[in-house]
Amino acid sequence: MTRKLAILGATGSIGTSTLDLIARSPDRFEVTTVTAATNVEALADIVRRTGAKLAVVADESRYTDLAKLLVGTGCRAAAGEDALVEAAAGDADLVIAAIVGCAGLRPVMGAVEAGRTVALANKEALVTAGALMTDAADSSGATLLPIDSEHNAIFQCLAGSRSAEISRIILTASGGPFRAASAATMDAATPAQAVAHPNWTMGAKISVDSATMMNKGLELIEAHYLFGLPSGRIDILVHPQSVVHSMVEFVDGSVLAQLGNADMRIPIAYALAWPERMETPAQKLDLAAIARLDFEAADLDRFPALRLAREALEAGGDAPIVLNAANEVAVAGFLAGKIAFPDIARVVQEALIGADYDAPRSIGDVLEIDRMTRRRSEAMMKASCH
Repeated sequence: MTRKLAILGATGSIGTSTLDLIARSPDRFEVTTVTAATNVEALADIVRRTGAKLAVVADESRYTDLAKLLVGTGCRAAAGEDALVEAAAGDADLVIAAIVGCAGLRPVMGAVEAGRTVALANKEALVTAGALMTDAADSSGATLLPIDSEHNAIFQCLAGSRSAEISRIILTASGGPFRAASAATMDAATPAQAVAHPNWTMGAKISVDSATMMNKGLELIEAHYLFGLPSGRIDILVHPQSVVHSMVEFVDGSVLAQLGNADMRIPIAYALAWPERMETPAQKLDLAAIARLDFEAADLDRFPALRLAREALEAGGDAPIVLNAANEVAVAGFLAGKIAFPDIARVVQEALIGADYDAPRSIGDVLEIDRMTRRRSEAMMKASCH
């Protein structure tokens, strides 16, 4: 049967990779809905290529431009946050949730409350609203499929397993560009150095998160909500080759790992075809050519973001929201040259002191805590610059 898809964030990297896979298996998928933040030109091009019936731009000021571009396509144009939520809950068997940042929270919740199968590439959804999302999924019967390579790897390793059989899960981390760098090098790190990831091609923000290893801290929080394990049963292991994407240890001592080249089309394809598999153009793994796989413990002194993320998860309440918002502000400040690389973790740590650990009761609460934290973090950065 043809699977109907809604692609939220169709013009971004996850959306582009998804469209590449769909184009290679056109008989398996029908794109019904596509969305973008502001790029209406790229969105209209996607409509012409896929035959989507609904296109939504988040920026309401670009509605007229989108509508003009879609004349003659048979595709309806819409704009704004409410339209994004409508698109997420609309006519689709599978929703690819790839809207970046907290802008994706309401649409993802809309898809979950509508009982859809949601392929989740939006970290913020579970980091900031994990309990709300998982409770809503339990109520509606929605299924959450992870697209992040690490969580997708764990999902693959867990296939058919019962929770009582799991001892722990192990998230692997490349270590980023500063894995073996001295403290002096990290103190003087430039944005250009921080975004130069050794294995993956990613955007600036997530590349800096990899350099601080905050990305692995955020993934730790995601893993807790996706797989229902406490912090103490989720470990992080540095693996510089990025071939083993994550592992699961079972109570009998067996460890299953998912291996593959660093190509996001592999986890996306697993979500697209689940519970089956589909071919991808990803390069096949040649272990003889790789020759070795190295592992080492994460250094929490040199990468304090990992410690802060675990503390936020264990504190609960609003702490993960504060962690995420303060980190986004600090990373933006670093990329703009306002603060030094080590100051990213310092801003986050200072922001967490202001967390009150009350759990949000709605997505509105999450967004309000996010807004207040950003304002405080901006003020902290300005104060540190004077």
